[in-house]
Parts: sequence; structure tokens; C-alpha cells
Amino acid sequence: MIQDLLGETIRSLSGNKVRSGLTILGIVIGIASVIALVAIGQGAQNSVASSIESIGSNLIMIMPGSQRVGGISQGAGSSETLTEADAEAIGQISGVGVVAPSVTGRYQITAKGNNTNTETIGTVPDYVTVRNVSMDIGSFFSQQQVSSSAKVAVLGPTTRDDLFGENANPVGQTVRINKIEFKVIGVTTEKGGSGLSSQDDMIYVPLTTAQHFLAGNNYINNINITATDQSLMTSVQEEVTNLLLARHKISDSSNADFRIMNQNDIVSTATSVTSTFTVLLSAIAGISLVVGGIGIMNMMLTTVTERTREIGLRKAVGIRKIYINLQFLAEATMLTFVGGFVGIIAGWIASIVLSSFLSITPEISTTSIFLAFGVSAAIGIVFGFYPARKAASMNPIEALRYE
Repeated sequence: MIQDLLGETIRSLSGNKVRSGLTILGIVIGIASVIALVAIGQGAQNSVASSIESIGSNLIMIMPGSQRVGGISQGAGSSETLTEADAEAIGQISGVGVVAPSVTGRYQITAKGNNTNTETIGTVPDYVTVRNVSMDIGSFFSQQQVSSSAKVAVLGPTTRDDLFGENANPVGQTVRINKIEFKVIGVTTEKGGSGLSSQDDMIYVPLTTAQHFLAGNNYINNINITATDQSLMTSVQEEVTNLLLARHKISDSSNADFRIMNQNDIVSTATSVTSTFTVLLSAIAGISLVVGGIGIMNMMLTTVTERTREIGLRKAVGIRKIYINLQFLAEATMLTFVGGFVGIIAGWIASIVLSSFLSITPEISTTSIFLAFGVSAAIGIVFGFYPARKAASMNPIEALRYE
């Protein structure tokens, strides 16, 4: 029976290839859109998470909070109260691994007639451990160079390319940071990223050098710390908060002159945003699936009308109502299955094409593929049910009289 049903379904659909093809096209577009957008969205989510995780492992960042002058907040980051002594005290907390204080600022950098404006980070050797920085050429500065306020600099690869040319070896050359000469001793390994957030478009100098010759004060902008274990990040963050409140003599935490960001919270927030956009775009793409389903219903109703006499004849010779119902349901389901299969291939190709423009690696999961087939089957059953029921419910005498 199943073999006969399948053969009859194929003959019926191939009887009007153009109409069947156009109906399938609606499903193909819907499935392909959903597959491509989910793949791009998942790829974007992984890219964001990877970028955040590349800045360090089990990382907790402490930054200046808002300063109040005359009871008026001067905005986040305006406070100048974090010191190296704070960083040393934080290092004594149980569960804290490595501590790396830093001072940051944007300066004009010149070398060999070229110039660029980029972020300069004054820090300590432990920064490479805290922030997962690795060296491509040369070496990072030492603690001795920090103690002596040596005028040495480590360039990010983008800054190196801007000043000395692509993939050049600038070690031993000099650069001017805010008109002060620094000797280049190394270039970091490329991490990726773009714009102001790029970890490749930076210059690293010793902390004391940045304080004495660039910033002009002894305050620090950031304290980067790592927890010895990911499970300790929340408790370490709480202990650091309590310690700084006590050191800065602040009784009300709402008036804290510092901010603390947990790497896990940043990843969670970023992936939540990308997931929301992925769901939203997929829902919009899913509308085309509904339109495709309506197209299937329209085609099946037309088919039922065209085959009225055939249906009447079948019922007159004793073919059961359930078989006629199954026949039309099978036709609708086959249309959606074929459309779903082609749609998955088209979606996979579309995601690869789109990723070449967006610089994102798409991720097509088996879940999305099974979901596509499930949606295809559901559309065929839901939108094919009414036409099939209409065909099975026809009065055979009236159907035979139909012209």
C-alpha cells in the first residue's frame, strides 16, 4: 500500500511540474533563510565569546568609578583613586592568581615619517599572563625595566604595520609616543578584532614609565586579576569589592569609586544579545515558511478541484475515505520534504557566502537540520490537512457530476 501511495504521489506531482516547483520554492526560501540566519547567528555568538575569552582566563577587571564634585557625578571612569597599593593588597586575597595594574591613554605615535593615534598601556610583566598576550617578535619588558622606568615599548601587530609596514621587524627601532622616544623591543602575536576594541592596535610600555612620562601621576586606570579557579570568580569579586571599599573608606557600596567587571558576566551578556538577535531574525525568516505553507494549501485546494471527478470515481469503486485523505496528505508532505532538503543545502551555501562578507565562521548544527525537516513535515501535515479532508469528504455522486 505504501509503495502504491508513493508512486501515485510522484505521478500526481510530476503531472504539473511548474506548479509543483513554484510551491516547493516557497518552502526552499523559508528553510534556507532560517538555516542561514541561525548558522550566522551561532557563528557570531561563538566569535563574540571567543574574542572576550581571548582577553584572559578567569579574568576580573577593576576600573575607576564616577567621581563626585559638589554632589554632581562626573561620569564613569572619572575617579582617580586606584593605586598600586590597592593592587598589592588585592594580591593577598585567597583565590587571586595574578595581578596586573595598568594605566592607559591614547597618544600620537610617530616613526619613520608615519604616525598613528592608538592606545598606550603602561603595565607590568604579569600582564601577559593575565590578558593572554603572547610574543611574535622580540620579548616583553622585564620587572627590572619597570623598576627603572625604562623607555621601551612593545607594539601590537596593527600598530607595527601602521608605523613600519606590514610584517616588518621593528625591534631595535625607535618610536615617539607623545613626542618622547621609546625603543621597540617586541611585537605581540595577532589576536584579531577591529576598531577601538582591537587588541592588536596597542602599544605596551612599563607602568612606571607611563606614569612618569605620559600620564603625569601615580594613579592607575585598571587592575586586571585572575582567579585561580573559575568557580571562585564570584567569591573573589566580592572579597575584592569589600577590600577596596574598606581601603577607600567607603561605607555605602552605591558610592563606590570603582567598578568591577567579571569576564563571565561579559560573555553571558554578549552571547545573550547575539542569541536574541538570532532568534528575532530567524522568526522573521520563519514568516516565509508560513507563506510557503499557504502556497501548499492553495495548490492542494486547486488540485482537489481539478481532480473532483477522479475523487468521485475512486469513492464510487469503494476506495476508503482514509486512503484518499492519505493520498493528498502525502502529496503535501512530499512537497515540503523536497523543499526542506533543497532548503538545507541552499541555506548551507547561503551561510558560507554571507560569512565571506561578514568575516564570521557559520556554524550549522545537526539540531537546526533536524528542526528544518521537522518544520517541513509539520507544514505539509498542517497545511495539507484541510485540502485532504475536503477531498475525502466529497459526495461521490456530486463529484461524478462535476464539470
